[in-house]
Amino acid sequence: MRLTAVDEEARLLGLKPGQGAAEARAMIPDLDVVEDDPAADRALIEAVADWCDRYTPLVALDGADGLFLDITGSSHLFGGEKALLDDLLARLFHMGFEARAAISSAPGLSSALCRYSRRDIVMPEAMEEALAPLPVRALRLPEETVALLVKAGLKQAADLIGQPRAPLARRFGPRLLLRLDQALGLEEEPISPRRPVAALSAERRLAEPIGDEDAILAMLRHLGDSLKILFEARGEGGKLFELLLFRVDGRVFPIRAGAALPIRDPARIAALFRARLAAAQDDLDAGYGFETLRLNVLTSAPFDQAQPDFDGRGRTDDSLTEFIDQMAARFGPDLITRPALFESHVPERAGRFMPALAIEERPAPAWPADRPVRPLRMLTYPEPVETTAEVPDGPPKTFRWRKSFFRVARAEGPERIAPEWWIDGESAPSRDYFRIEDEAGRRYWLYREGLYERDNHDPRWFIQGVFS
Repeated sequence: MRLTAVDEEARLLGLKPGQGAAEARAMIPDLDVVEDDPAADRALIEAVADWCDRYTPLVALDGADGLFLDITGSSHLFGGEKALLDDLLARLFHMGFEARAAISSAPGLSSALCRYSRRDIVMPEAMEEALAPLPVRALRLPEETVALLVKAGLKQAADLIGQPRAPLARRFGPRLLLRLDQALGLEEEPISPRRPVAALSAERRLAEPIGDEDAILAMLRHLGDSLKILFEARGEGGKLFELLLFRVDGRVFPIRAGAALPIRDPARIAALFRARLAAAQDDLDAGYGFETLRLNVLTSAPFDQAQPDFDGRGRTDDSLTEFIDQMAARFGPDLITRPALFESHVPERAGRFMPALAIEERPAPAWPADRPVRPLRMLTYPEPVETTAEVPDGPPKTFRWRKSFFRVARAEGPERIAPEWWIDGESAPSRDYFRIEDEAGRRYWLYREGLYERDNHDPRWFIQGVFS
């Protein structure tokens, strides 16, 4: 049992992470120890990351206890970098967190300053000066590399800066030089945002928090008006929207809503979220109210303009898509599905049902004009039949299916379809398909699985579909 983390008071009493719990209790008999819970820690840091979206949508995790915020282009919204830094730390303090923050043009240097220095803002020309007095552990190196550096007398970053690079790389590996260059801003280090970056976004910060559903929807329409201008400039409409509600105490509620076809009308967008708010009413706790609302467009698509009538509405009837949008927003996107074509020459895989909201997210493959005729009704799974057929590759003369006997009058085929070896394996048998007509004029689609001259097992017959 060892200490994984200590607070500031425990640190002043001489305790440190990695120390044995028994030793710590011997030093401080009334020590308050809480069992480590990595899952809860992860959930907490992700909740803080969601809250940091108020400053920038580009938020990434830095280990188990840190965050990277790319505030390029957003600091002026808060009165500058210093004002943003002070606002962030003040808000976290009032929420019960003791946090440190630093701003620089290199993520590696900012991470090092937060953990091993008291400097908060470092200009690009002072990066080497700020990094030099920090320990080599601040470069985010593996523990074994840090131990080797300390053993060699290289304890601070200043001991590495200006040293011949070839001997350092040969003895300690290339990662040392990479981390050093990243901290100095000589090597680019892009951060990976934990959430997808919205194509378009509109935000409103409120002087007075709101919590009423009607007030939220009214503010949502204002955000929709801002997005409509951007949509018109791009000739697009939104298909997947995300509403972020920032509560006063720091909790963030993300709510998503999708549309079957691209939309840009603020009233339609608000109607989507009215249904979503009704469905999430039990989970949405306004508390003391929401102080910031942000509407993100996660997915957009080209928007087809329609000539309006005298009443201002388009000529097309959108009642079906509006119904799909409302039902999907209220009960989930999988409630209404539609058949769709997929790229596969195996019949039972060439079509499947998909959510109606994804009607344009994956375009259906074109049906070749010279492709053989397929039955109107396809069975969900091929069903086995008993046949009397010519060998080695002739069509059936009679077959029995679902306890009924059929005598073949005409047959056309075979049409050979090879297996998809990347799914079924290289030993999967081929199929020979026949269009069959019985004496009553009914037509069926049968296939023989396996070839006499190639496959080891005896071929079997199945029925795949029924023609009209």
